[in-house]
Amino acid sequence: MARLRIGSRGSQLALWQANHIAALLRGRGNEVEIEIIKTIGDKITDVPLAKVGTKGMFTKEIEEALAAGRVDLAVHSLKDLPTEITSGFEIAAVPKRDDPRDVFCSRKYASIEALPKAARVGTSSLRRQAQLKALRADLDLHPLRGNVDTRLAKLEGGEYDAVILAAAGLNRLGKTESIKQFISADVMCPAAGQGALAVEVRARDTATLQLLTFLDDSDARATTICERALLGRLGGGCQVPIGAMAEMRSGRLHLRAVVANPDGSLVLRESGDGEDPVQLGESVGDALLRRGGKAILEAVYGQKMALPQPP
Repeated sequence: MARLRIGSRGSQLALWQANHIAALLRGRGNEVEIEIIKTIGDKITDVPLAKVGTKGMFTKEIEEALAAGRVDLAVHSLKDLPTEITSGFEIAAVPKRDDPRDVFCSRKYASIEALPKAARVGTSSLRRQAQLKALRADLDLHPLRGNVDTRLAKLEGGEYDAVILAAAGLNRLGKTESIKQFISADVMCPAAGQGALAVEVRARDTATLQLLTFLDDSDARATTICERALLGRLGGGCQVPIGAMAEMRSGRLHLRAVVANPDGSLVLRESGDGEDPVQLGESVGDALLRRGGKAILEAVYGQKMALPQPP
């Protein structure tokens, strides 16, 4: 069988993900090795993600290794991939998805509602920050960077009363003991692609593509295409709070989405159902733009946006 080299970031979670895919490939008789590649997002750890603003900050260097032939495939957290895949690459597989929700982690408190006034909460994203502020404007929110262990250590060390993390990462690493509450997507809509992995390859590398076909999960592929279509319609990026969560319901897609002011003063929520993932994502995105999302995005991006015209 084939000898395959996987490119991955070096964090504990990234390596779990790469080793998970490697084990599935080895189960098919392939030889697999993993090459750790440091990205700009790994190097800049003292600045909130929204202020870094670098497209592909967790993927660019891995794609460069892929293009150069140093690795044959890359394993990413799908939410780290830019909405538009770089020319020359494609997503060969989106494996079965883990829980896409966010979770509330604390040593002393059972839920967001149970936090005392002015409790110190750590969160790494504007999306979470905006939805938290809308729910509890009294909370004292602070940026939280670093890998899962670093964030949990800061919680255990008493730097925060609570932190908000992705359920999938804690599930994968077996670090669920700090989870006190799974947050409904109606309260905190997750990031597009959260809980999903993306296996990326060079476009037209048909041999590797064929080897990876068995990893692709049709539901995970459809739901993430839908979420990323919405993100693309809204302009995407980590500088603005945008959430999207699609799921299959009786053979049809149901999409919930949010766009919000960073300060939580206005949170727009929209949902819809459909069969075509791209069409559904774009139509829900259009609805958000018409309801006030355009003004929010223009304020964040600092430029005028043209509303999509109806067909």
